[in-house]
Amino acid sequence: MPDSGKTGQNTSHHPHDKGYRQLLAKRKTFLELLQTFVGEGWVWEIAEGDLTLIDKSYVLQDFSDKEADIVYRLSLRGTDVIFYVLLELQSAVDHTMPFRLLQYMVEVWRDAYSNTPEKERKRKGFRLPAIVPAVLYNGDGGWTVCRSFREYQLGQEGLPAHLLDFQYILFDVNRYGEEELQRSANVISSVFYLDQTVDPRELVNRIRELADVLKGMTPEKFRQVAVWLRNAVKSKLPETLQDEMDHVLEETEPWEVDKMITNIERTLDEMRKQARTEGKVEGKVEGKVEGKVEAARAALKEGLDVDVVCRITGLSKETVMELKKSLEN
Repeated sequence: MPDSGKTGQNTSHHPHDKGYRQLLAKRKTFLELLQTFVGEGWVWEIAEGDLTLIDKSYVLQDFSDKEADIVYRLSLRGTDVIFYVLLELQSAVDHTMPFRLLQYMVEVWRDAYSNTPEKERKRKGFRLPAIVPAVLYNGDGGWTVCRSFREYQLGQEGLPAHLLDFQYILFDVNRYGEEELQRSANVISSVFYLDQTVDPRELVNRIRELADVLKGMTPEKFRQVAVWLRNAVKSKLPETLQDEMDHVLEETEPWEVDKMITNIERTLDEMRKQARTEGKVEGKVEGKVEGKVEAARAALKEGLDVDVVCRITGLSKETVMELKKSLEN
């Protein structure tokens, strides 16, 4: 039986996962996600104080190394509702998503059922909590997966009334327009706007475009954006520059955004310099090796013994033997 008792912290392995988990673990930001991107009236009935984060992951062991989830509970119109959001932060879509969501939802229901006293479960009025499934996806390609579980089943055209069905909410980060995200001017829309680019230079430009929004945030909200940036950007930097990026993002206040942008640019420039230096060194090493290989080929063509060629070039016997075989063929 899958272990549904793992904490979310243990489930999240990718820096992006960690960044989004920390972001959405804040009730205010999770409520922003719903009210900004779910165009349904019921989201405006939710108050921040009604939401309770469930510090448990329902991701199955088969998938625990590549995804994470966020789970909230609230009472809406007297109904116990659980929001289950899967963070699908991968470059490609997964067409098994409807079935995977079903498995996670069953785990949530199983957990709720087993933690309800038997006497209460047998009561005529007992009901399982309502689950609203959602997927947060930030891949480059469009989301082409079935949006309802009924579509995932054979015979769904002729047996619609008898088939299990649910529809999930999709938060497709890269499909939101720039104007829409800038107009929302909150934490989650700002992060989506920054997440739409993987190029460090473009990222800096987008931070600059958001400068006024970031400056207007409370220190708490600004810190959430900074934490997401640290998780999303730091992993792309060489280890020698990661501490510097930590310092840049941890020490900045909302009114110091311009200084933060300058410091990030300086760090990225240093990264490019290091990459150019390493590239030159690698090029020289590769050139030397290629020169030895050419010398070995020439010596073998002249009929020199393998051991002699090894002494002349400094190449391993295995390498020289491979070269000899290629010449013979």
